[in-house]
Amino acid sequence: MRWKTLDDMDLSGKRVLVRVDINVPVKDGQVTDASRIERTAPTIRDILAKGGSPILLAHFGRPKGQPNPDLSLRQLLPALEAAFGVPVTFMEHPSRAAIDALPGDAVVLLENTRFSLQEEANHPNMAKFLAGLGDIFVNDAFSAAHRAHASTTGVAELLPNCAGRLMAEELDALEKALGDPERPVIAIVGGAKVSTKLDLLGNLVRQVDMLVIGGGMANTFLAATGLGVGTSLCEHDMAAKARAILAAAEASGCEVILPVDVAIAPEFAPQPERIVVPADAVPPGQMILDAGPETGQKIRHAINKSNTLVMNGPLGVFEMAPFGEATFEMVDLIATRSAKGKLVSVAGGGDTVSAINRAENLLGRESRSLFRIDHHRQWVEAFSWSTSDLVDGTWASRGFIHPLRYTVDFASANEWADIRFRIEGVTQSQIFHTGLKFRDKAIEASVWHEDTLRGHAYLAG
Repeated sequence: MRWKTLDDMDLSGKRVLVRVDINVPVKDGQVTDASRIERTAPTIRDILAKGGSPILLAHFGRPKGQPNPDLSLRQLLPALEAAFGVPVTFMEHPSRAAIDALPGDAVVLLENTRFSLQEEANHPNMAKFLAGLGDIFVNDAFSAAHRAHASTTGVAELLPNCAGRLMAEELDALEKALGDPERPVIAIVGGAKVSTKLDLLGNLVRQVDMLVIGGGMANTFLAATGLGVGTSLCEHDMAAKARAILAAAEASGCEVILPVDVAIAPEFAPQPERIVVPADAVPPGQMILDAGPETGQKIRHAINKSNTLVMNGPLGVFEMAPFGEATFEMVDLIATRSAKGKLVSVAGGGDTVSAINRAENLLGRESRSLFRIDHHRQWVEAFSWSTSDLVDGTWASRGFIHPLRYTVDFASANEWADIRFRIEGVTQSQIFHTGLKFRDKAIEASVWHEDTLRGHAYLAG
């Protein structure tokens, strides 16, 4: 399939409407994870290089059609300017006249499209208004492309249009993964609710060889098969549809992998330890917050025998300790096999991106092969060195709950600090990160402290 890209468009002197996904996490007015913003930067830079003026359209949060200062895109300006390397003009009440009064290379951010009820209704009046602000439409919001909204479908019907760099990259990857995939194909679908992914699940069971169902939606499937799920998030009213999906999968020869053991807690809050029980033995007062180790092993076994993988959603509440273990171990394996060329993998969805970013932080390695981004590092298979080679013995901790400084007394651990660098294998819940120098090469490592120090690392020099 061929779709138009920026390379097919004459952007010189044009005001270019760009639908982007910058629905990033914000705390106290500060962006805490700018990954989505950073991934839009190549499109913005290329539009500027071709003489165009990018006008950004985006949503943020769920304002339900009403202006909400807490969900204004204005607070993203510093992160956007840092990612793009140019000033960004914010317009709360845009007009074509106001836009045309700006320099021809201006980057403009319009206010949250979902402040209007007409956005999600794909109202023709809003689509016409937005289209009047530009000359060309570029869709670079892959994660929002399935929604028929005014800023996605509506504008595209009114202006010459093409895919942005990120959209084209994702479409290329999807075509390779699902157009004529190398089998076996596995799909991993997580998230909170079955109701939001009914069509996706129904289509996947007819296209893939194995389907892993995780996250909150797995609870609905477990309940649909007659198991008790305690106080877990569960759409009991979707039980019949869940059973219909399972029946369709059986008819299509698709193996569905549901949790066989689960990590539970009495409340939705960080816990000091993981309590794991069989999936058919969840106590009434407990809630399921992650897949258990046996389930994780089944999923990894399925991934290891697959050649193509599509991932949409995590396996548990990865943001909260200690319920990210199953997701992080799975992401680590996917990234490893992808980097070795043994797996074609495509990941999408906001929670998926956040989970992969968290896994990168905790595991101290790049998992972005999931997104087919050429960002390679030189990996070290194995090394050992004496404490005399270490410049700095202070390790900065970025664990699940409390950031702290962790100072290792190497002499008391061992005269030699045994640090192994491997691509596979970090499963411990408490991970430490550091930057240090060794033989004039910068090395970044993630380690855990037992009798010795071990972990992942790569040469950055």
